[in-house]
Amino acid sequence: MDKLQELTQRLYEEGLSKGKAEGEEILARAKAEAEAIVLKAKEEAEQIVSAAEKEAAGFRTKVEGDVKMAAVQAVQATRADIEQLIVAKVVDGPVSAALSEPDFLKGIIAEVAKHFSAQEPQDLSLVLPERLKKELEPFLAGELAQIAGKGVEASFSKKVAGGFRIGPRDGSYFISLTDTDFQALIGAYLRPATKKLLFGE
Repeated sequence: MDKLQELTQRLYEEGLSKGKAEGEEILARAKAEAEAIVLKAKEEAEQIVSAAEKEAAGFRTKVEGDVKMAAVQAVQATRADIEQLIVAKVVDGPVSAALSEPDFLKGIIAEVAKHFSAQEPQDLSLVLPERLKKELEPFLAGELAQIAGKGVEASFSKKVAGGFRIGPRDGSYFISLTDTDFQALIGAYLRPATKKLLFGE
């Protein structure tokens, strides 16, 4: 009976010892797997964070570049507007006033007509500002007709604010001496000087 009990006790202890060892092995394996999972998750999390930081840095660089470019463009546009306003102030008013003055206009038209008649007498076509019709019609019918030596066909247009257009009546070409033409011509010369004066360029 003692031997049976002793054998039973030994089997029980061996089974218990074996079960405990297996349990510890399973527990150790589970713990190792859990640590591997945590480590992998941590690495993946670090990769996600790193990728997000890179993306954020790239986005920030792009936004900074876009903002810088927009600022440069805004400054350039503002400078161009200032330059344009100054040139317009200096040029537009005086040029428009001069080319809307009937006596001044008569003198220029007479000089141009003389050159046309000196080269080869021909009928002329002339386009003048509509608002100066009353002041210029007597000059066209009298003095200009004598200077040109041939027929002068004059028309008045609301599209011409100041100055005039002149050319052979056959329409082969014309010379435009309007206020817009003079403003563009003078403005082209003044803009670089204005830019240098304002911005040191």
